[in-house]
Amino acid sequence: MRDLLAPKAVAQTALAAHQLRFEIDGETKVDLPYLALEDEGPTMILGANGAGKSLTLRLLHGLLTPARGRVSTPATRQAMVFQKPVLLRRSVLANMDYALRAAGVSRAKRRAVALDFLNEAGLAGKARQAARTLSGGEQQRLALVRALATDPEILFLDEPTSSLDPSATQAIETILLRASAQGTRIVMVTHDLGQARRLGREILFLHHGKLVCQQPADTFFKAPDHPAAAGFLRGDLPL
Repeated sequence: MRDLLAPKAVAQTALAAHQLRFEIDGETKVDLPYLALEDEGPTMILGANGAGKSLTLRLLHGLLTPARGRVSTPATRQAMVFQKPVLLRRSVLANMDYALRAAGVSRAKRRAVALDFLNEAGLAGKARQAARTLSGGEQQRLALVRALATDPEILFLDEPTSSLDPSATQAIETILLRASAQGTRIVMVTHDLGQARRLGREILFLHHGKLVCQQPADTFFKAPDHPAAAGFLRGDLPL
């Protein structure tokens, strides 16, 4: 997929957050004094419900305005895939064309690029079908390759497989691993520990809006740096 579009140029530090705080009604929900994501990934964000995972993802992508602090990145192209696919009331191919046109891909190239990505997702045969009539797994694959077709340097994902069956989940994970191998920096929230083990090279663990662990995945699952993370892995109820 990658050779059809521009090469990547992400620097050694793909993204950094400095004194980042987000509040709702005066209550601090995310408090990150410092976070740096290097080039290698994928990074998986874990934590109990209410730990601030989705808020952190949206802050890093720039969808939310922090109460203070900033996010810096040399990346000029970012994209995000949500838990529930957000698709236009158009055909599968038209959804791809819209994203590619917005990304500045020329009209002469858009159809070939779109069909290439749809083929990778197993959706080329449904190019003329209304996107919102696809199955849940197919819709999420479309949302994913539509985002990847814009050639993001960083791709943020918020529990993209939480409502999918194992077969659909595997299809999404295959696409993500291929994209990561081709240079897209993956940052993903998941509640699935098996998925975090399969995909992650790095784990961020959030507890009450604070980053308490940032470790290589193999180290995290053997010896997490924080008692809350150890309890999470054991299945303890969060305190």
